[in-house]
This record gives sequence, structure tokens and C-alpha cells, in this order.
Amino acid sequence: MLRATYRPGLFLRNNLLSVYGQCDDVRHARLLFDGMPHRGAARWSTLNARYSGLGSSRLALDALWEARGSGDGVDRFTYAALLASCAHERDWRNGRLAHGLAVVSGLARTAFLTNSVIDMYAKCGMIDEVRLVFDRAEERDEATWNLLLLAYVRMGWPEVAVNVLVWMHRSSVKLNSFTLRGILKACSELGDLEDVRMLLHGCVVKICLDLDVFVGSAMVDMYAKNGGLEEAIKVFDCIPNQNVVVYNVMIAGFAWLGNDTCPEIRIEAIRVFANLLSKRIKPSKFSLKRVLEVCNLTNAIRCGRQIHAHVIFSGCQDDEFIASVLINLYSKAGSVNDSLKCFHMTPKEDVFTWTSMVRAFVHNEHFEKALYLFRELLYARKETDQFTISSVMSACAALSVATCKLIHCYTVKTGLDQFTVCGNSQIAMYRNIGDLKASKLTFEQIKCLDTFSWTAMILSYAVHGYESKALELFETMKNRGVMINDIAFLAVLIACSRQGLSDEGFRYYDNMMSDYGFVPDAMLKAYMVDLLGHVGKMANAEDFITNSGSENDPIIWHALLRACRVHQDKERSMKIGEKLMVLEPFSASAYVLLYNLYMDAGKISLAMRTRGLMRERGITNEIGISWIEFGGSIHNFIDGDNSCSHNNTVHTPLEELLVRVKQMTEHGGTNIWELRFQSSKLSEISISRHGELLAVAFGLSTLPSSSAPVRVMKNQRISWESHETLKLVSEGENREIIVRDPTHFHHFNKGSCSCRDYW
Repeated sequence: MLRATYRPGLFLRNNLLSVYGQCDDVRHARLLFDGMPHRGAARWSTLNARYSGLGSSRLALDALWEARGSGDGVDRFTYAALLASCAHERDWRNGRLAHGLAVVSGLARTAFLTNSVIDMYAKCGMIDEVRLVFDRAEERDEATWNLLLLAYVRMGWPEVAVNVLVWMHRSSVKLNSFTLRGILKACSELGDLEDVRMLLHGCVVKICLDLDVFVGSAMVDMYAKNGGLEEAIKVFDCIPNQNVVVYNVMIAGFAWLGNDTCPEIRIEAIRVFANLLSKRIKPSKFSLKRVLEVCNLTNAIRCGRQIHAHVIFSGCQDDEFIASVLINLYSKAGSVNDSLKCFHMTPKEDVFTWTSMVRAFVHNEHFEKALYLFRELLYARKETDQFTISSVMSACAALSVATCKLIHCYTVKTGLDQFTVCGNSQIAMYRNIGDLKASKLTFEQIKCLDTFSWTAMILSYAVHGYESKALELFETMKNRGVMINDIAFLAVLIACSRQGLSDEGFRYYDNMMSDYGFVPDAMLKAYMVDLLGHVGKMANAEDFITNSGSENDPIIWHALLRACRVHQDKERSMKIGEKLMVLEPFSASAYVLLYNLYMDAGKISLAMRTRGLMRERGITNEIGISWIEFGGSIHNFIDGDNSCSHNNTVHTPLEELLVRVKQMTEHGGTNIWELRFQSSKLSEISISRHGELLAVAFGLSTLPSSSAPVRVMKNQRISWESHETLKLVSEGENREIIVRDPTHFHHFNKGSCSCRDYW
């Protein structure tokens, strides 16, 4: 137009100004505006609206001052655009200034500008100014009342919003769909105020908005979040022309209403999703995410796979929220490869997708892969958060002490150690590597302790042989009014079990159910059985299993079997072993336990039959491996395998250790032959079959002689021979030895063990 020397008229200039503004080209819009020969209030309003659209309240206010000084005139739309810009930026200072200018100009008396002022103050969170403007308004329309109501909703004051609604009804003000949706959503957070919900429902029906799709969706949401399942279903069924929004609310409602004790309600969400598909309604990303979460919570893996197909069909496989849920779903099913496929299909822009994949590796015990993925995350220069670090700490605790210290240093360097989530995971990490002092120090450094902080520390004391401190800390937790969870009671029962405090254990168990309403799971019941078994009440423990309705849970029978073995109850041990072989037909440990029990009882034929069944079913026994960290590397020792590369360097130190132990016990009056030391030659003594002894000998010979303990980990339960030998070694060498097996931490120090010979 410029090159053709065409001079557009006022109408075309206005359109061109609007085009530049909608394209966010404010510079050329301003050049065009400055070149206009005649600029009226409408043009200033258009320019101000563009500034407001860009969220620049400062430029909009400057334009207002310029318009007032130019004499072109300023109308209510100019002020409305400026107030909208201030509301968008939450700029209450310039908004208050614009309000004052509108009052001075005399335009603030109109309901149009009153509504803009109320909206600005409401979005800035200034509820007192909102009410002051409303009360002093000379003109009010329906929008004024609705804005006041929504202001209280936005502030999180649904009770006051309901009072405004009643006031509107008495003032014969017409309600609209938008307002009702807002207050219904706010009242979904009211909890047990059923009268208010019924009042709102009646109001909706009376003004004939109960058939509105959006209002109906808000009512379904309100009832579902407050346990009104029947009401939510009735409202849902009455809504005509149901769309994907209504179905999404209903699916989410079933997901909220379900819980672990009643998972059938959650499964209804899957049926609602199937109904959505049968009506040929295309599911949204929210629909797919919600129904996948339900599959995750109910362990409906096959159904989750089918919904995954709908995700791909809908083209939503690159959505990171859906991918995160799918990663967790496949992780629970033990299919890490499928989780990894979902991870690679997403752009991985947000850290929570990486966190889900790290957690999936940790859940399936792929700890090295979890750390490798974390390194990839750091190389990609993604900013980690406290939840990622929490998952990585779980992986470090299963690998080595060095990695634990490295991740601790990383959290301090990045400042993530200030988060309580990281502190809680750090307590658990040091607990799992046997460093109780570091766990205690971390607990003392957490600034904002929560339930999980207290629980983690109580559990740390309980599993490391400080049962009295665990019970004392639990009582302190109660006295300070900290919310008690089931893990805290589990830690307390562990402490009572280790000390043999049967009366106290049952008192805590009864309080857990009566005072706190917890339903005990298999783990809690197992420790009650362990508690009874510790004090030799095997018959009572068996009655407890029968009365608790957990006769088909292997973990409880394992607890009773451990007690029977300690107390030499062979008949009951064999009966439990036979039951475990039925409950766990493909578990090698059940067959090995029963085989050893038969051999100890002299029932050779039954022992051979058990071994034959194991061979027929293709079950192989897990190889016993012990490992120790030295020089940044992990050194493995396999039970009964003398071909290990480290064994040549360990044979002599172990032989010298055993000789010293033998001499010490001979002088002390202990019958060393009970430990089956049949020869001074290492190759001839049965104790050389235990890899944990080789690992300890390696540690004593290579680690510096200092106060630092020797830490060994083992994938199988430590044997009686090794346990007694390590007690004597700790006394003879004056060195603390820590051995972690799948069930216990054994702190050997000065001839005694923290387990008190019960494991």
C-alpha cells in the first residue's frame, strides 16, 4: 500500500492497526498509529487492547496518559483494556492507579468499568478492595454479582461464595452457567457439608441448568470428590448429549472414590471408559491418563496394555504424563523393557519422565541401569528435582558406600538436601548400608520433619539393634502430635520383636487397629508372628495365623518357620516347610528349607524326594554371593567357589584368623569343635564354603586398621557357623563387622551380635 502510494481511509487504517496488534507486532502498530491524522478514543482503545494482550501494563498505562494529554479523548474501553492488562500481570499498583483515573474521569460509575475493576482486584487477590468496589458501585448488573461470587471462589472461600449466591437469589439476580460451574467446583472442597451441596443442586435444577453439560460435569465432580457415588451416577445419567468432558469427570470420580480396601469402585472407571468408546466418543489425553492410573492402582495390567493401544491409536504416545503412567504400569508388572520403550517414545522434556524411569529400574532391582540413566539425565543438562534424587538414593543404597557418598555430595552441592523428601531418602539410604550414625545425623539436620522422617529414623534404630531408642523415639513422635502411619507401627513391632516384648507388641498392635483404624497387612502380621516366636510361643503364633485369616500368605509362615528353627521345633518346622512348598511351588528357598529339615531329622528318603521334585520342576537354587567394596570397586565371593580371583589372596588371612579364633576359644574354655573346625588347612574345613567369611577376611586384610567397620553384604541368610565365627573374630580383632543379609543387619562387635542370635 505504501509503495503504491495508496492512502487508506480511516476504516482501513483501523483494520490494519488491528491486524498488526493480533500478530503481536506492536512496533509497526505504533508506527501506523502515530501516522494517523485523526486519532479518536476508539483507536487509543485498540492500541491499549494490543498492549494488554501482550501483558504489558506499563505500556498500556503510558498510552493512557498520552491519550489523556492529546485531547483525543479516552473512553471506557481504554480503561477496560488497561485494567485487563493489570489483571493479567497481577499488577495491582498500576491497576489501582488506573482505577483512580477512571474515578476522576467519571467513567467508573458505569457497571462496565465497575466489573473491570472488580475483576482486576480479584485476580490480584485483593478481596477487601473487591467488596469495597462492589458495595459502593452505583450500577450493578448480573456480571457484577457473578464477578463478586467468583472472587470469593478464587480466594478459596466457598462458604462465603454460597452466602453471596443466596444473596443473589433474594435479589432476583439471574445466575449463569459459568458462575455455577465455578461455585460447584469450589464446593467440591467443602468436605462433609452435604446441606450446601444439596442447596446448590436444588438451585441448579430450579433455574433449569441441570441439563447443561458443563454444569452437570461440575456437579458430578462435586459429588464424586465427597463420596456421593450414587448422586454422581444419577447426575451423570441425566445429562443429555454427554461429551468427553462429562466422561472424564466420571472416570476421575471413580478413581477418587476407590481405595485399597474397596478396589471394585475404581474398576468401574474402566467400565465407564469402555462405554465412552462404545459411543464413538474420542477420548482425550485426560481420559487416557486417568484410566491408566486406575489400571495402575488396581494392577489391571492386561487392561492397561489394551488402553496403551488406544493411546497409540489416538496419537498421544508422546505425551509425557501418559508415558509416565505407562512406565509405572509396566514397572509394576516387572516388564522393564516395555517401560523403557515408553520412555524412549516421549520427548523427555520434563524431569518427571526421567524420574519415573529411574524409579522403574529401582523397583525391578536394576540399580546399575538406574544410575546410568541418572548420569544421562545430568549429561542432558536437565535440572533434577528432589523426587529424582530420592529414587537415585534407593539405587545407591543397594550398590556401594561410595555411590551413596557421591549422591550425598551432589545433593549438598545442588541445594536439594534442604528438601525433606531428600532427607528422608538419605536416612533410608544410610540405614540400608548399615551406617546408623549417618542416618541419625541426617535426621537431626532436617529442618522440617514430617511423618516419614520420624518413621525412617525409628525403623533405622529398630533394624540395627537399638530397639529401646526406636520405642523411645516413637513415643516422642506421638507426644509431639505427628501423624502416625502404618510404617511407624511396623518399625515399632520390629523393635518389640527383636527385644521379645510380646505384651508391648500386642498393645501397640491393638492400638493400631482400635485408635488409628489401620488394617494390618501381611508384613505387620508376620512381625507379630515373629514376636510370638521369639519368646517361644509357637503354638500361639500358629493360632494367630489361623485367626487372622492369612493362612495362604507365605511371608507369615516364613516368620514362624524361622522361630521353629531357632527353638528346634523340628516337627512343626517340617509341617510348615511342606505348606510353604505348596504355597510357593516355584520358590527354590521353600524346597531347600524342606530338604535341610528332612536331612536334619534323618528322613533321607523324603529329602531325596524333595530334591527330585525340585529337579523335575526345573527350579535351581540361588547361588550364595557375598560382596565388599574396596578401592571404588565391588569384590564378589561365591559360596563354595575357590576359583574366585580374590581367593588366593584371602586364603592365608582367613586361615590366620581362624587359627587365632581357635586359640582364643581354647583359652576361653569354648569348645571350638562345635564350629566344625576339623583341620588347620583351609581346603579341608567346612567353614571355607561361606563367602561372607572370605569377604570379611579380605576386608580385614585390605582396609586400613582404623575405627571404620568392615561392611559385607550377602544375598542369602547368614549361616550359623559364619555367625558364630564372626562374633569371635570381632572380639579377637577388636573391629566392628557389619553383615547385611536379606532379613537382618548383623553388627558384630566385641564378641556379640545386634540380632542377639535370633535371625
